[in-house]
Formats: sequence, C-alpha cells, structure tokens
Amino acid sequence: MLRYIIRRLLWTIPVLLFISLVTFALVHAVPGGPFTREKPLPPEVEANMRRYYGMDKPLPQQYLQYVAKIVTKFDFGPSMQQRGRTVNEIFKAHLPISAQLGVLALLVALIIGVPLGIVSALKQNTGWDYLGMSVAVFGVSVPNIVLGPLLIWIFALGLGWFPVAGWGTPEKMVLPALALGVNSSAIIGRLTRASMLQVIREDYIRTARSKGLSERVVMIRHALKNAFIPVATILGPMFAALVTGTFVVEQIFAIPGMGKYFITSVTNRDYPVVMGTALLYAVFLVIANLAVDITYAFLDPRIRYT
Repeated sequence: MLRYIIRRLLWTIPVLLFISLVTFALVHAVPGGPFTREKPLPPEVEANMRRYYGMDKPLPQQYLQYVAKIVTKFDFGPSMQQRGRTVNEIFKAHLPISAQLGVLALLVALIIGVPLGIVSALKQNTGWDYLGMSVAVFGVSVPNIVLGPLLIWIFALGLGWFPVAGWGTPEKMVLPALALGVNSSAIIGRLTRASMLQVIREDYIRTARSKGLSERVVMIRHALKNAFIPVATILGPMFAALVTGTFVVEQIFAIPGMGKYFITSVTNRDYPVVMGTALLYAVFLVIANLAVDITYAFLDPRIRYT
C-alpha cells in the first residue's frame, strides 16, 4: 500500500505540470488580456505594466519562470487586478472559508443522501421509495440559484431561525451548507439506491441470511460496504469541487470565499489567479481520488495495491 501511495504521489508531479501547461496556454489564447480596457491604456503605461508582471518576455520563458517560482518558493505571483495582493494572500484569506463550506455541504450530502438511498432500496416500490426518490429528483432539479433564496425566504425571513447571510458562526453556516449540499445529496441518494438494489440480490447476501444473521448485520456488514464503493468513487471529484469554492452559493449568502475570485479572475483575465485556482483544484482532485482508492481496500478486502 505504501509503495502504491508513493507511486501515485510521484505521478502527481507530471499531472500538475501538464495541467499548468494547458491552463497557461488556454488563458493566453483567449482574446484580450489583463490590461484590456474599454478605454485603452496609453501604450507606455501598458508597456510598463507588462514589464512589471513579466509579460514582455516570450511565453515559454513566462511559463518556466512561473513554474520555477511555485516549485522553489510556492509563490503563485501577484494578482493583476487586485493591486497589492498576491495569489497566495487571496488563497490564505478566502480558501479556508470555501473549504469549511465545502466540507459542511459534503457532510449534509452524506447525512441526507446515504440513508435516503438505503431506505429507498430496502423499501423498493413502496411509499418510502417514492418519497425518497421524489426528494432526490427535487434536489437534482432545483439549482442552487433557486434553492438558496428559497431557504432564505422560509427559514431566515419567514421563521427567523437563521441569519440571512454572512459567515463565521454556526447559525450562519446552516443555510449555505444546505443550499450547496442538497444537490449533492440527491446524487448520492440515487447512486446509493441503485448500488444497494444490485448488491442485495447477490448470492453472498442470500448466503449470509441463510446462516441466520440478522437483517441489520447483513445490511451493515455485507451489503452496505460493497454498495458504498460506487458512492465513494464520486466523492473524490465532489469533494474537490465543493471545497475550492462555489460562486452561486457564496454570492447569495455573501460568503467571502474563493468562488467569486475565480469567476472575476476569468472575466478580468487575471492570469495568476486563474492558474493558481486551476492548480489548486487539481491538487485537491488528485488527493481526493487517492483517498478514494485507499478507501476501496477497506471496503472490499479483495482489492489490493502493490
């Protein structure tokens, strides 16, 4: 297992280099630039700014210098639109908030989705099944941009249970976590149901029942572990997407996370922020997928890594 983990971590290096190269090429291929304005800047001012940010050099040299700064100093460079701030400072100030929101949303998704899928599978074609899948369809169909204001209208303005917006206290975290987690819980619920329906029809489940094991033991120790493997597979990309920032929910609830910085950096051609956010997402995705692969070995003893 240790050799497998080390090998996967080493493979992360060329993967991140490839992602950085592709991202660098794409952001520079998009028409316009960070200094493009409705009213053009004077040529000498733009030349000075390009020189300050190192954009007067050939693109290969810019890329090599960018990678060298990350490798040697873990420096993603200065933001081209937020003067006086570096990308590292933006990450330090706003990434922890997005990560907190993402982790809470993932917990909400698991707490709602997994029991929803299990009950729907065990009570197939009953009222519980129809109710559970109706909730799942609602979660998939209603986007965050609708669900967020709806939660504010009911629980903040109507009932007064939670604050309308903000971040930092537990009561302010409930509605944003629900708004972000309900959609993911619907996906997890539907996948859990489908996987459980497949597993409970397997021969080893019938064998466990024939040995006289209680239904609870059969479901928890035998069925659920194997049914959770497909669910664990989607948790990796889902975790990476949630913890790196979500623009809609953060904007609705006035949360100072990473979402708005990534969106505005794309529209403003803020190359260092775009590059840094893309690499950050790639790192989270690689680590999350590695954690999922390790989880496979605990869920299914037949899986071995060498």
